[in-house]
Amino acid sequence: MIHTIAFDVGETLVRDDRYWGAWADWFRVPRHTVSAIVGAVVAQGKDNAEALRLIQPGVDVRSAYDAREAAGRGEYLDETDVYDDVRPAFAALRQQGIQVVVAGNQTVKAGELLRGLDLPADLIATSGEWGVAKPDPRFFTRVVEAAGVPAEQVLYVGDHPQNDVFPARRAGLRTAHLRRGPWGHLWADDPQVVAAVDYRINGLMDLLRIVSG
Repeated sequence: MIHTIAFDVGETLVRDDRYWGAWADWFRVPRHTVSAIVGAVVAQGKDNAEALRLIQPGVDVRSAYDAREAAGRGEYLDETDVYDDVRPAFAALRQQGIQVVVAGNQTVKAGELLRGLDLPADLIATSGEWGVAKPDPRFFTRVVEAAGVPAEQVLYVGDHPQNDVFPARRAGLRTAHLRRGPWGHLWADDPQVVAAVDYRINGLMDLLRIVSG
């Protein structure tokens, strides 16, 4: 039985275009350059923050983030960043009695911005707020605690195998890999991903068929 569905954020619920575009503008490099470098470092199994260090060697990412905020060019989200199927899927899942949790690797401010969108979710939390980030198993312990049910009754949905579905599975949660965004498409048919996940989906509305059996 699936009681709770927990969702990653970036490229699962919201597009990352604005996020990386803002970094490109801050460093005054073409947006395509940043996108390509981010793709390269993640495909190599590195943290995407390494892309920023390649663009500006020696950069302190936290200090640069704070400088952007101070300059009025910090994080921002609005309805145009949200994928079209998020609101209808969340609403339909809740109508079927499923608890909807949003939990991803985002900053404290991103959590505030996400809650400001008034998504039909029961809980929205970020790694910045929890003080622990994926793929750390303690992150998924927090997800299960937030759900208030055993891990096997929680389904975690995400696009990134190393950050989302692999560690969630190791923590005892059920998993669904979403073919969305660069990582979702890159690894959608990877044999390790296919073997590890409980479900493979092309959109969030596919979850309705899963919870209805």
